[in-house]
Amino acid sequence: MDAYRDQYATLFHDGNGVTLLAISVDSAAVLASWAKDRAYPFRLLSDPDGAVGRLYGAYEPAYRMDNRTLFVVGRDGRIAYVAAPFEEIDPQAYTSLQGAIDRLVK
Repeated sequence: MDAYRDQYATLFHDGNGVTLLAISVDSAAVLASWAKDRAYPFRLLSDPDGAVGRLYGAYEPAYRMDNRTLFVVGRDGRIAYVAAPFEEIDPQAYTSLQGAIDRLVK
């Protein structure tokens, strides 16, 4: 999440034409505190029972948590890009993500 925050202006066009939502099974209170402490310029959404994660195949029932799947959804509601899992320590992952976002924003 820190990498998203640190690259928000360039990667996510500073929120112009792009909405970043991070979804986790953590409670809303925990996520709100974390977002405030880390100064995230995007929303963290709570999915405590994993319903959204299940819908998108990102929920790991054995661990009761979502895996690090990343989806880019176009304005038409269709999934335009998937990274499963998203390799947050690999710089190439951000290059690929940037390309997917740029194609949709233009």
